[in-house]
Amino acid sequence: MKRATRAPETIDPDMIRENFSRVKDEVASACRRASRKPEEVEILVATKYITIEGMEALAAAGISLVGENRAQDLTAKHALYKDRFTWDFIGHLQSNKVRQVLPLVRLIHSVETISTVREIDRRAEKATDVLLEVNVGEEAGKYGIIPSEVDRFLEEASQFPKVNFTGLMTMPPMAADPEAVRPYFAALRRLSSKLNQKWNDSHRHFQHLSMGTSNDYVVAVEEGATIIRVGNAVFG
Repeated sequence: MKRATRAPETIDPDMIRENFSRVKDEVASACRRASRKPEEVEILVATKYITIEGMEALAAAGISLVGENRAQDLTAKHALYKDRFTWDFIGHLQSNKVRQVLPLVRLIHSVETISTVREIDRRAEKATDVLLEVNVGEEAGKYGIIPSEVDRFLEEASQFPKVNFTGLMTMPPMAADPEAVRPYFAALRRLSSKLNQKWNDSHRHFQHLSMGTSNDYVVAVEEGATIIRVGNAVFG
């Protein structure tokens, strides 16, 4: 099963608005089932497959929080739209792209190497919020720190004070049935609770869980997601 597909050639703001409203309703229902408040969950629209021109339709539809996967696309889109959107970086971040990305985003979701941590600390003018990417399924060849290595990683990262870990991000193993990935989301939530007990200080407070995409965001919200990253669910 593929997680991401190409966005429509033309984007209708009314369709985007309607789909986004449906996602919000489903998030609210999932929050009620989990005894949570809907305002605890941010809906980030992933714009990897949206052209620069297509971003105008998102703005017209009232979308405010977006996530980019590639540094060059982020730079090009941000140059035109600037603060019409709040920008997060959600793709794999190489250390040589940190300088390009850092001034443009609210949050980096995908920190998973010490070289990237070091570069953020070197380039940042002030404390920068990031999420630690966790390979919760321990899949070979996949980005992210495996759970058993998280403590060691955070110990090493603690020498870089301008890198502020505010939570965790994961992409679970692909599955057609959203229920099949529920254990991975639950495991990330438990890891977050454990880390808060051990590492909660001025540079590490694990309040965010970035997990859940168009196929499985309802389950992710039920398991504690604070940020969901949706694309196809909004673009139709």
